[in-house]
Amino acid sequence: MTTAQKKTKVGVIGTGFIAKGFARAMADQPDLELSRVLTRRDIRECGDFPRPDLLTNAKAELIDHSDLIVECCGDVAHATDVIDAAFKASRPVVTMDAEWHVTVGSYFVDQGLVTEAEGDQPGVLAALREDMLQMGFRPLVYGNIKGFQNLDPTPQEMRFWAQKQGLSLPMVTSATDGTKVQFEQALVANGFGADMLQEGFTALETRDVEQSAKDLAAKAKQQGRPVSDYVISAKFPSRVFIAAEHDETQQAALEYLKLGTGPYYVLYHNTTLCHLEIIKTVRRVLNGGGVLLNNSVTPRISMAAVAKKDLPAGTIIDFACGSFELRGHAVPILDHPGHVPIGLLNKAVIRRSVSRGQILTRDDVEVPDSLAVKAWEQIIKKISHAKCDK
Repeated sequence: MTTAQKKTKVGVIGTGFIAKGFARAMADQPDLELSRVLTRRDIRECGDFPRPDLLTNAKAELIDHSDLIVECCGDVAHATDVIDAAFKASRPVVTMDAEWHVTVGSYFVDQGLVTEAEGDQPGVLAALREDMLQMGFRPLVYGNIKGFQNLDPTPQEMRFWAQKQGLSLPMVTSATDGTKVQFEQALVANGFGADMLQEGFTALETRDVEQSAKDLAAKAKQQGRPVSDYVISAKFPSRVFIAAEHDETQQAALEYLKLGTGPYYVLYHNTTLCHLEIIKTVRRVLNGGGVLLNNSVTPRISMAAVAKKDLPAGTIIDFACGSFELRGHAVPILDHPGHVPIGLLNKAVIRRSVSRGQILTRDDVEVPDSLAVKAWEQIIKKISHAKCDK
């Protein structure tokens, strides 16, 4: 790039762990410039952000000073409002936010360019899939590897780990109780037309990831459709895998190349470098590479909200994902037509008592009005119409 060439201006939504890391990484990019960072916090209280001079509370200022927007705020309703404004200004959007995609992303798929980034498990799986398709593999299992899961961790446990890891309490809790990984695999399933073998995924505990991946591939082959799933394996070093098949004519060569005798072959990717990899997807979009992964126009899987404990009427859900009241649970949309997505439940109020283990419906909870709620309602209408047309 010559000195006469202008840098592409990249704006960011959010000031959390991902946004901070991305801001630091942007300092070394010769062709990209961090332009503005949108926050709802008091800017005077954001002294820990790497570029406090770029912080703004004004959505319009972010958009006016950006050629492309990176969204990583972790709040579905807020992200929806800003992405809607970005699309109206013809700005492409790169996200690291599976929660946003699975909840309302399908509403925006045909309104502008929005894609999940490499760096977290869904984007890494998408990139691995592209590589494998180019080599002639036919994916059967899109797999995530989780080291530990506790569906109902205590506040004391989560506060300890949040402090130890330097992360927010909701982020650590969502990663522990299965909400985050199920959002990730729901996005992968919707984006690539894959199924679940059961509600909430199988979450198989295993010491042999390779064999478990092949077992899942056999089940996918039997049902005639790829599956998205995750396994729990504490000591396995990789983060994601794809189990696939290939032409029989390649069997001897693949065995020689140490992929086994087939008919199922497992390829892994052992890093998810979060904010550092977002830049790859930003350049992909700027170079005309298009969407890496989105939730599709008519998704089949949603993330319902399951009560972790009995919730009396009047309970306020401050922040749903990563809370001690609710956890996310992947469900087929058409099998649970009245469910309310957990991504819509920030600041919601329980309208009538809910029992532990119950999936919340719209009758159970008063949901704050927002564009995100309207977007979800439109998604449901489109899915219903598509079902009736078959």
